[in-house]
Formats: sequence, C-alpha cells, structure tokens
Amino acid sequence: MLFALSDQHQAIQRTVRDFATGEVAPVAEELDRTKSFPYEIVRKLGELGLMGIPFPEEVGGAGGDTLAYALAVEELTRVDSSVAITLCAHTSLGTQPIYLFGSEQQKAEWLPKLTSGEVLGAFGLTEPDAGSDAGNTKTRAELRDGTWVINGAKQFITNAGTDISGVVAITAKTGEREISNLLVPNGTPGYDQGEPYRKMGWNASDTRPLTFTDCEVPEDHLLGPRGSGFKQFLKILDIGRIGVAAMGVGLAQGALDEALAYAKERQAFGQSISKFQAIQAKLADMATEIEAARLLVYKAAWLKDQGEDFSLTAAQAKLKTGRLAVKCSEEAVQIHGGYGFIEEYPVCRFYRDAKILTIGEGTDEVQQMVIARALGA
Repeated sequence: MLFALSDQHQAIQRTVRDFATGEVAPVAEELDRTKSFPYEIVRKLGELGLMGIPFPEEVGGAGGDTLAYALAVEELTRVDSSVAITLCAHTSLGTQPIYLFGSEQQKAEWLPKLTSGEVLGAFGLTEPDAGSDAGNTKTRAELRDGTWVINGAKQFITNAGTDISGVVAITAKTGEREISNLLVPNGTPGYDQGEPYRKMGWNASDTRPLTFTDCEVPEDHLLGPRGSGFKQFLKILDIGRIGVAAMGVGLAQGALDEALAYAKERQAFGQSISKFQAIQAKLADMATEIEAARLLVYKAAWLKDQGEDFSLTAAQAKLKTGRLAVKCSEEAVQIHGGYGFIEEYPVCRFYRDAKILTIGEGTDEVQQMVIARALGA
C-alpha cells in the first residue's frame, strides 16, 4: 500500500499550514479572549479557495477531494479550532446539503456564494429534545397555499448568526411521520438568531440558538423530495464526521507540537525536561496515537472519494480522534505544568477546545452505537 500523499495533496497541506502559522496563529489568542468572529481570516480562506475545497469547479469550488478537505481542516486545527470549525460547519453541514440534494435552481442561487466564502452556510438539526435522538425533531413546517410556514427552535447551531451568514438548512416535520429539510435564508421574517452561547471553548466561532415563529418560505425551498430529510441528514452527518475527525487529529498534533517545543526548552534539575523518561513516554505515546488516528481519518476520506461505504470508518475516526484530542491536550497541559493553566499558552485553549470533539457531530456514545450496528451486534 502507498501511504505517501500525492504532490497535489502535499501542496494543499503546505499552503494551509503556511496560512495557519502566518495568518491564524498570531491572532488566535486574541480572538479567543475577545470572543470575536474571525471575519478577516474567513475572507482570506475564501480567497484561497478553501471555503469550497471539496466541491467541483463548475459550481464555484476548488475541485479538491475529501482528503484535501481533511488535510486543510487538520492543518487549521493544529493552530486554532474556532477557525477550523467555522470552515467545517460551513463546508460539511452548510454547503453539502445543497450540493447533494438541492434543485438546479437552489444550486445556482447558493453554491457560487457558499463555495467562494461570500456567505456562510449553516445546518439546523439539533433541538432541545432532539440531539442524539435526531429523529425526535419538534420543529414543524406546514404547507399553506404554496408556502411553508415554520415553527420551532434549534440549538447549538454554528455559523447562522454572523454578518456574512446566508442560509440555514433545517430539519422539520412536514407530516406526522415525515421529516424534510428546508432552506431558510437569513433575513426571512420570523427567523430569529438568538444571542451567542457562552462556551467552554471555540470562543471565536459563532454558535447560537435559532427560533422560527410563523416563518414563511416558498414551497420550492424544500431540499430534495418531501419526507427524505432523515436519510439526508444521516448522510450529511457521515460526511461531517470526517471533518470533525480531522479536527481531532489536528488538535492532538498541535498539542504535541507545543508540548515538545516546551519540553525541549524548559530546564529542570540541570537539563531540559524532554530528557526525562516520564516526559519522553508521554511524547512518544502521543505521537504514536496521533499517527494511527491520522491514518484512520485519511482512510475514511479515501473511502468516500472512491465512492465506497465510509460510514463505519468515519464513525471510528470520529470516536478515536475526539478522545485522542482530549488526552493529548491534557498531557500537553501537564507537560507545561503551571504555565499550561495560563491562557497565553496555546495548550490552555487547546484543552478547552478539545472536549466538544467527543460531543459534537454525534457523541462518543452515538459513534459506538453506529460502530456496533455495523459489526452486527
């Protein structure tokens, strides 16, 4: 088996790594501290073509594949998770539903703006009583004289409330046993974006609740056939898990980068602490686990690009990398000692950012359920 990345993939990796270290790293701590959305960085990501990296050029994308997308997400997360999740939520959740299930009219209206980064896309699935139990949605959409009238609420939604947010694809009951997806543009009367949440991490990303009160959209805002919403969002979540898994690898690698650099610099008992066996064991274990997890993520991306079933591998990658990100960021803080508890050091932010990777895009328990079912258990 050939494990080397192609020249094209290596070029993408280098480009995003240079951008992350040169453009994102210098402002990441301030953006996190001030809870400021990274508008300028998102604009530059759009100029680089990264906001539409896995979509064909004919719809305005960069013409990359899923592996290219995973590499870009990984490199961004090595430096900052808020920027990475903004890209992930926009690409996997906000744009993919329209690309995969949209009508030609919907694609023509939205894809060029989304893939260029001119506007951000969002995906409204989670509700107060419908998180892991996503089929338990309470939001309803009633068709009245050619218009969908939407009532309900969503929570923990990313990218819906920024100044450049364009559209959200939401799940809603369109019948007693029927779930459909609908497109709701920002600015639609009756569609309200609540105040941003006060979060443990991802402070520079936009996450907030949404409410729909007699919100009206035309009948042609239905995404795909009526009643196909459940199957649609399961497919979207599979794709999204590859992105979040890439974030887990990137965060773990970033934590290792910081821990190794600090351990080589920090002096104790007459030598750098990297010379002590206890620290070496931590670094060695982190590096080994990261490499194993990275291959799992790349396999999931490769399977998708080959048109193969990738659901199981994506769930395994997401489960593995989320836990690994938590473990590696914790170890990095431990290696930093007291400095790891200080916000000026990136590992403190990494530690706060890591935990959500075991929850978002399907909790660890949901991933275990998906994996067990695939095994026939």
